[in-house]
Amino acid sequence: MVHSTWEGMRKYLPFLASRPTVSVVRLSGVIGGRTRGGLNDSGIGPAIDKAFNRGKPAAVVLEISSPGGSPVQSSLIGARIRRLAEEKNIPVIAFVEDVAASGGYWLAAAADEIYADPSSVLGSIGVISASFGADEFIQRHGVERRVYTAGQSKSMLDPFRPEKPEDVARLKQLLEDIHGNFIDHVTSRRGSKLSSDSDLFTGEVWLAKRATELGLIDGIGHLRPMIKQRFGDKVKFNRYGTKKGLLSRFGAQIVGDAVDSIEERAAYARFGL
Repeated sequence: MVHSTWEGMRKYLPFLASRPTVSVVRLSGVIGGRTRGGLNDSGIGPAIDKAFNRGKPAAVVLEISSPGGSPVQSSLIGARIRRLAEEKNIPVIAFVEDVAASGGYWLAAAADEIYADPSSVLGSIGVISASFGADEFIQRHGVERRVYTAGQSKSMLDPFRPEKPEDVARLKQLLEDIHGNFIDHVTSRRGSKLSSDSDLFTGEVWLAKRATELGLIDGIGHLRPMIKQRFGDKVKFNRYGTKKGLLSRFGAQIVGDAVDSIEERAAYARFGL
């Protein structure tokens, strides 16, 4: 009874009308990364759920800055966003900051519209696997590698043993299959907006202007002015994200974080960031 009375008052008293709200979810860092800032579905999932379920947001905004990472975690996060958007019938708008490359672009493509800063780096629709080979090094130092397996391919691409052509071929096939999944996701989300440019899925990256011409994004723009233009100056922004642990709040780190941070910086450095 109270709810219906309040709704009636809002109808006849314009000054009681509620401000439109927009949920903002920040997706930043290496996807699947092991640092405290790394993105994964179990960590960011609760924040995404709240963004769609709390109140009745006019839209959900994704604030993205990621060089990519795990294809599985990219897919899980993107699928969660699409599932909730369709269940709640809420539009999703992505705004790219420094970079949305590889898995970062996978997340952006989960949105209905994508905008970026003129200097944002976008694309890298490809798959990469990087490792090292130390078999000659350990041989020079008199170290013997002992590996016992049950299963012909169990020790595939062991970095301490010489590389086998059949292992490389097997890995390349896996990468091609994952690349196919990535292409399917982008084409299903961007559809007729995409250019027929032959370099679109080669792993190339572009700045926002060229990405717009290719149909990878919808235009150049920043979050607050564009959202205010669309929903009015009185729009309310509700922010959601992962919560930092107690040690992280006080700037404490463990030794493992230092190594992970180097790996994360290397991921961003691939795009000159």
